[in-house]
Amino acid sequence: MKRFLRKLRGGFEPDPVEPADPREAAVLFWQRWNDELLPQVSAALGDKDPGRVENLVVEAVTAIHPNLQFAVERGQQAIYALVLSAQGDPDLRPYTDAWLAAAPDPGPMWEFYDAVPPVPDPNEVTVNLGAHRLPLSQVRLAALIDEEAGLVDVAVFHPGIAALDDAGKAAMTFLPLDATLGERLAGDRLGRVETADAEPEDAITLVELRELVRELDRRHSGR
Repeated sequence: MKRFLRKLRGGFEPDPVEPADPREAAVLFWQRWNDELLPQVSAALGDKDPGRVENLVVEAVTAIHPNLQFAVERGQQAIYALVLSAQGDPDLRPYTDAWLAAAPDPGPMWEFYDAVPPVPDPNEVTVNLGAHRLPLSQVRLAALIDEEAGLVDVAVFHPGIAALDDAGKAAMTFLPLDATLGERLAGDRLGRVETADAEPEDAITLVELRELVRELDRRHSGR
C-alpha cells in the first residue's frame, strides 16, 4: 500500500479533550464519517488534494482519543484504506477495537483497519532513506522463539545497512518488521529486536518470519 496521507496533530493542534467512552465515541465517529467526512475526503482524494481535509479528520479522530493516530492509504481490496492506530499502546486498544466493530462493511472504495496492516508482499517493497534505496527482499533475519512467553526475538540484517546513520539503521531494523507483520502482530509477538552487522547464520527471509510468527500467534491465541 502506498501511503499518501498520514496526519495526527501535525500542523494543527486541536483543543485537548477527555477521552470518550470507546463505544459511544466510535458511533459518533462513524455518524460524522458518513454524514460529513466521507463525501469531503473522497472528493479531496479524487482531486489529489488530501491536505484540504486533514484538519477535519484530525478533529474526528481526536474526539475518539487524543493519542490515536490515523492514516489514509491505498487499499488492498478497496481503492482506499482508513487506518486507526494505537501505536502499540494497550490502553488505546479499546478505542480502536470499538471503532472497527462499529465500522461500515468494506466496499470497493473504502476498507478499514484498527492497526497498520502488513503489506501483501514485503519483497515488492523498497525503502528510500535519503540517497539509499533498500529492497526488503534483501533483508535477512535471525529469529529465536520463546515458546513459553509467546515471543520471537529477532536480529535484522540488510546488506546496505552499514552505509546508514544511526536513525537510518533504526528505521531499517523496524520498518521491515512492521511492513511484514503489521502493527498488531509485531506488537504482540516480537520480543527483543536488534540490528545485525552481518548476515546471521541460518538466516530467514521476511516472508519466512511472517509464517513463523503467525504460527506462533495461532498456538498462543487459539486463532
